[in-house]
This record gives sequence, C-alpha cells and structure tokens, in this order.
Amino acid sequence: MIWALAFAAVALAFVWVTGVNDGAALLGMSGRYPRSSGPLFLALLLVPLVLVPQLSGGAVARTFTEGLTDLGDRRGAFAFLLGVAVALVLVAVLSRRGLPTSLTLAIVGGIGGAGLGMGMDVAWAGLALVLVVGAAAPLLGMSIGYALGVVSRRVPSFAAMSGAMRVAHILAYGAQCAAYAANDGQKMLAVVSVARQVVSTRRIGAVGPVQPTPILLIAIALVFCAGALSAVHRVGDRLGRGLVLARPMHVVSAETAAASSVAASSLVGVPVSMTQSVTAGVVGVAASEGASRVRWQNVLGIGAAWLFTLPLAFTAGALGGLTGRAL
Repeated sequence: MIWALAFAAVALAFVWVTGVNDGAALLGMSGRYPRSSGPLFLALLLVPLVLVPQLSGGAVARTFTEGLTDLGDRRGAFAFLLGVAVALVLVAVLSRRGLPTSLTLAIVGGIGGAGLGMGMDVAWAGLALVLVVGAAAPLLGMSIGYALGVVSRRVPSFAAMSGAMRVAHILAYGAQCAAYAANDGQKMLAVVSVARQVVSTRRIGAVGPVQPTPILLIAIALVFCAGALSAVHRVGDRLGRGLVLARPMHVVSAETAAASSVAASSLVGVPVSMTQSVTAGVVGVAASEGASRVRWQNVLGIGAAWLFTLPLAFTAGALGGLTGRAL
C-alpha cells in the first residue's frame, strides 16, 4: 500500500511539473503571436495529448519503459520510480539555482542510471540512440528555423496576408502540439502507466506494457493543464524577455521548425525535448536576420542542459540504485 501511494504521488507530481515546464512554455509561445485566442490554443495543446498516443500506440513511451534498461526484472518498477524521483529532484535543484535544464534529459538519465546501479542490463545502444537523436533535434530545428526565416523575408505582402498568417499560426501551433503529444509528452504516459500498474497490483514488480487508454490520457491531460495554467504567466514573461521574434511570420517559422524536428524524432521512437526544439527554432529564425539578433544565452542554455542535466541525473540515479540494491 505504501509503494502504491508513493508511485501515485510521484506520477501526479511528474505530470504537474511537466505541465509547468512544457505546457506553460508551449502556451507562452502561442502568446507571442498578436491577439492569440487562449481557449483555442489550450484546446490545441490538450486534445492531441488524448488522441495522438491512441493512434501512435505510445511508441516513445515504450522507449522510457523498455529502451533504456531492462525493467522486466522484479525490481524494474522500483528502478523506474527511483529514476523519475531523481529527475524531479534534479530539475528542481538546477532550476532553483538558475541553471538550464530539461525534464526529458533528466528522466532518461535517471532511469538509465538507476538500472545500472541496481545491476540491471542497460540498453547502451538504445541509450546512445536517444542521446544522438536528442542532440541532433535542436540542431535540426535551428537549421529549419534559419531556412524558414530566410524564405519568410522573401514573401511579398498581399492584402489578405494578416488573415493567412493567423491561419498559418493555428496550423503550425497545432502541428507543434501534435508532435509534442507524439514524442516528448509521452514521458507522462510512461510514468503514469507504471504507477497505474503498481497501484492496481499493490506490489512492486517488473514493468509491464504501456497501455494508453482514453481515461488514463484524459486524466494526464487534466493534470498537465492545471500545471500549465499555474505557470503560463511566469513562463510567458520569461519567453518575452528571452526570445526575439520581430514579426508574426517569425513565430510561425519557429513553430514549424520545432514541430518538424520533434516529429522527425518520433519516427524512430526517440524522445527529445520540445522546449529545447522550440528554443532552437527561435534561434534559427533570429539568426536568419543576422547574428546580432540571436540571444546567444539560449544557445548556451541548450548546451548547458546537456552538460549538467544528463550526466548528473545518470550519476544520481546510479548512486540511488546502488543504495536501493544494498537495502
């Protein structure tokens, strides 16, 4: 019973924090476009979280439960819980110190490290694939953002341009949210699926298959929404200070770049950070206007997240796993 409560609490906290980190950032990005409709863009963010995993089958979620370490061991659920807890604590500590971080990188490192510390087989090839694709996604987003920024400068003005850009913004933002639901957002599905298994069986055992049921996905979307709305104004202010998007077309270009890079990663079932991809898309668009337009602290932030978050999460997870193994 104690373990069931612990898993339920960690899963709830994880989905809430994901809403605070990812959901608020995505909503804040939509607000960068003039006169954006809050309810519409909230719906565009939440509906894919319910529909897309049912259509895609939760491929990326299975990467967290199957592709990082062998969680089929009888201690698999415990190692998974430990990795998620490490990710939450690490992100909280780094964020409090003002250091760039990524919840996606933290959970990948935490689960992999916990499995290693507990003597489980680590899927080194799978972990390497996650790292390579995860590092390439921001570079791809930056390149696409740059190309779209160059093209957008050559688009001539026309009478209906304002309306056309508004439609393009809605479509690009919707594509971005669908890509998030198919990729980065599925870390929530993985965590809640394991917690549901432990709560239903009231025991710790091997991690079972991910089953994206409608009720489960709706519950995730609601908690995610609450977390996003609780932080959207704070994150929106930060986005306003940190991102240089001079024209509405720049916003559309950045959204398209982020959606493209994350969707490409979904094809190989590898989780990547949507917030990093959004930042990379914005940097690419800004660079198309000249190097002086780039807020280089955003570029450094992406690198710093990799420098701090992943190694620290893996190390902390491994130490936690060794401690748990000794108990």
